[in-house]
Amino acid sequence: MAGGVGTGGTETGGPLADRLRPRALGDVVGQDHLTGPEGAIGRMVAAGRLASMILWGPPGTGKTSIARLLADAVGLRFAAISAVFSGVADLKKAFAEAREHKRMGQRTLLFVDEIHRFNRAQQDGFLPFVEDGTVILVGATTENPSFELNAALLSRAQVLILHRLDAAALEQLLARAETAAGRPLPLDAEARAALVASADGDGRFLLNQAETLFSLDLPAPLDPAGLSALLHRRVAVYDKDREGHYNLISALHKSLRGSDPQAALYYLARMLVAGEEPLYVLRRLTRFASEDIGLADPQALVQCMAARDAYAFLGSPEGELAIVQACLYLATAPKSNAAYKAQKAAWKSARDTGSLMPPAHILNAPTRLMKDIGYGHGYAYDHDSKDGFSGADYWPEGMAAQTYYRPVARGFEARIAERLAYWDGMRRDRDPAVDKSADKRADSQGHRDED
Repeated sequence: MAGGVGTGGTETGGPLADRLRPRALGDVVGQDHLTGPEGAIGRMVAAGRLASMILWGPPGTGKTSIARLLADAVGLRFAAISAVFSGVADLKKAFAEAREHKRMGQRTLLFVDEIHRFNRAQQDGFLPFVEDGTVILVGATTENPSFELNAALLSRAQVLILHRLDAAALEQLLARAETAAGRPLPLDAEARAALVASADGDGRFLLNQAETLFSLDLPAPLDPAGLSALLHRRVAVYDKDREGHYNLISALHKSLRGSDPQAALYYLARMLVAGEEPLYVLRRLTRFASEDIGLADPQALVQCMAARDAYAFLGSPEGELAIVQACLYLATAPKSNAAYKAQKAAWKSARDTGSLMPPAHILNAPTRLMKDIGYGHGYAYDHDSKDGFSGADYWPEGMAAQTYYRPVARGFEARIAERLAYWDGMRRDRDPAVDKSADKRADSQGHRDED
């Protein structure tokens, strides 16, 4: 990996990133937390004993280089396969060769690139060979191992996380490339900074860009505009069905919940610029409007539906401004999850109480028989009651009145809370003929508070 560029390999031929691969773990840049003396890899090498491991990190951060250097550092035979190009036959061959070398006294470090691309059954196939020491497995993945690898395999390997290369590490790579080329990059200071930023933490991509610049006969160093016209920018790493997708939507949701419109707009931009489907983003914003704002600002849901209609009418890129407007509205709206909590509580209550009948007085009585058995008898028509409120008991017989919805004292819900308190007061003061409903509510208050 280019993240592991070293100082020794300057031979001609082949891509620059390959020619500058490190010769020792100390030459690997940006991963000192693993390869340094106190890092997990540094300690294993110092002890001369390796455990199987999964190297998890973004592209171009040194996973392949580290695996090769580990084998050299502890005297293991190095064998490599790629899950992209290999199948069961390749695995069987690799294990058979490793077993034969083990019989002759030499153990094998088996490096499996893109290990997450093997299916579950293929991953299970590694287990006996890892357990009996036929191979030391070093897998490399850009995906979250928790989601992509079998629990059984993860239990037999350490997961080591490689960081995306920061600006300082990328500058080290450029300096080594210039040493190998014997001349500086044809860039002014601002263009050099722009080149580093364009790599988005990928050392291999950066060196490939540098190699292109070295190959050109430029009359003068490029400025940022000239660099942008000459080289393409690295596309952000973003798979719509993988962890990057879920990380960004989680960050967007939590920024909205935290009422930070600037951060929310940043994560929205990250998703849309990377190619996320705008309608997916709109669906998540709409869910947020109900889950985290609800009746604290009923217009939040209206804004989201309007943004959906505007985007459907305008398309990209014009319609994306409507998504931005909805995002900013949600971030700056008063927050309440009272409706969300009320839904969960009511759904639980419905599951727990089964098929309780509503009270007879609120049942329709379209037939004579139903009237005779009491359906609809004693129903209080609220519009005929004083203040348009009867205060009747609507709960099934044998079920205590519940309180699912508890509005917060923010936004429009503060007014709703006042209204509910007013009605509760009217229930307490209403006609004694319906006082049993009030008694039922009072008897259940302690239970409701515990919920």
